[in-house]
Amino acid sequence: MLWETVRLALLAITRNALRSFLTVLGVVIGVAAVIAMVTIGQGSSEQVTSDVESLGSDVLMLRPGGGFGGPGASEEAANFTLRDAEALGGLSVLSAVAPVVSSMETVVYGNANASTTVTGTTSDYLDVGNWTVLRGRGFTEAEESAGAAVCILGESLRQELFGNADPTGETIRIDTVSCLVIGYLEAKGAGMMGQDQDDLILMPIRAVQRRLVGSADVASFQLALTPGVSADRGTREIEALMRERRRISVDEADDFRVMDMAQIASMLTSVNAVLTGLLSAVAAVSLLVGGIGIMNIMLVSVTERTREIGIRLAIGATARQVLTQFLVEAIVLSVLGGVIGILTGFGIAFVAAQLMAIPFSPSVEVVLLAFLFSGLVGVVFGYFPARRAARLDPIEALRHQ
Repeated sequence: MLWETVRLALLAITRNALRSFLTVLGVVIGVAAVIAMVTIGQGSSEQVTSDVESLGSDVLMLRPGGGFGGPGASEEAANFTLRDAEALGGLSVLSAVAPVVSSMETVVYGNANASTTVTGTTSDYLDVGNWTVLRGRGFTEAEESAGAAVCILGESLRQELFGNADPTGETIRIDTVSCLVIGYLEAKGAGMMGQDQDDLILMPIRAVQRRLVGSADVASFQLALTPGVSADRGTREIEALMRERRRISVDEADDFRVMDMAQIASMLTSVNAVLTGLLSAVAAVSLLVGGIGIMNIMLVSVTERTREIGIRLAIGATARQVLTQFLVEAIVLSVLGGVIGILTGFGIAFVAAQLMAIPFSPSVEVVLLAFLFSGLVGVVFGYFPARRAARLDPIEALRHQ
């Protein structure tokens, strides 16, 4: 009996295929948008987690200013110096201290040129950031102390300037500074903010300070905790040292910020979840519009098929059977829209994942929820037209032209 009702519902839907498709378009758009938003959001969260794991859970970041990043975070706070790096290196809770100063520069090799980030740092930067020198070597102590004009290229920049050739031993020009390439790094891909981590050059920090930025300031530190030391303990000791060095009194707030990568990942994941939820809620409004469209078309269908309903009632069909037929039609319409929406949403999410270089992470739970919700839309918005059809008077229905 149920299968026969579904068969009749499919026949009624295919009888006006174009109208049926336009009817469920709102459901298709709503389900597709929700599926795409949730899938992209999950992929972004997985990418953040993966990036943090690649950096290591024992990495801390130290920056001047009361906030972390953003405009004005360090405008009123003094920058660090290399003396701070020496002091931090004396802490037993830290296994590596990498001072960082960056500058956007134009890099030239032969006829090729590119604009990239030049990062002045020490060899500890490779250890803290889990970087691997694929070919060549890192900086020597003599090069770091003298501020020698040597550099290590990221993979993206190597490809842009040299193609697949080995750049080791070649000389490039950074702004007006000639620099000897001593190696290049293994590719890492996109970072937590979607930036290309491999589009960079590493140089000894003194070389960048003297030759490019003209300042002895250190913008930030990347710090690796000693194995077995918790982030809380490391943070406390770093804060105590920096308060002492920066002569901050007991009643004054810190003018620097220490954050561990787990905190940063948690913050980004939370923001991502909120944005995904908001966008999904907005997209879900289309489901309401689609439900109203289904109810409207079903009411039209009841009017068009009044004589048919009268004949069915006259030859013995019960009001319950008529209600079931029209309700099933509405549910089938809505579920078909949900299936098309799910497939479309995954298609959009897959393309977006490729473009954004994030994992494609379809969720079975979200698919089931979307499927059930689309069926619920059919029940809620199809009940009134079905009830109206079931309550028709057989005699009046037979008289209808």
